[in-house]
Amino acid sequence: MPKLIKRLLILAALGGLTFVSLTALSNALKPVAVTTELAGEGAAVQIYGANVWGVRGRFAIHTWIATRAQNETTFTIHQIIGWKLRRNGTALDVSWGDPKRDWYRSPPILLHEVVGDEAHSLVTDVRRAVNTYPYADTYTMWPGPNSNSFTEWVALEVPALALVLPFKAIGKSWMQDNHGLGADMTAMAE
Repeated sequence: MPKLIKRLLILAALGGLTFVSLTALSNALKPVAVTTELAGEGAAVQIYGANVWGVRGRFAIHTWIATRAQNETTFTIHQIIGWKLRRNGTALDVSWGDPKRDWYRSPPILLHEVVGDEAHSLVTDVRRAVNTYPYADTYTMWPGPNSNSFTEWVALEVPALALVLPFKAIGKSWMQDNHGLGADMTAMAE
């Protein structure tokens, strides 16, 4: 009996250490929010992230892109939503409205923002990259392509955006490894 109790105590201690380690890791993975003011009027490109649903939110975020041209009053929101693939034949979702909305009860974090004249020159390039995303008809939660692969695609296609996604953007590495392959596959299919 004492041997069993000793083993249970060791397992409990290891479980506690695992919990503490996971909590510390989760805190280290939190993206750092941009501290600038949100764009008032005029051109803007904003990148947002929010924790995904459930315990996965400790380790992963969903990202989306909001653009507004100089003459527009409403943001265009571009994102990949996996469940929409089954319904619409594409995971690419483009909508209009407030990009600062919660993502399934997770508050958004502004990860990157470009406003004014610099954004004016980027909006067209960002929208072109969104519209040429080669994996809109494919979605894999891990390793990708997913919502973060999409946002990384735009970052790679528009280097002037100077976007660096946080570590928690699971799927960005998949795009870094596969960038350019989708365009090659699309060209071969034609």
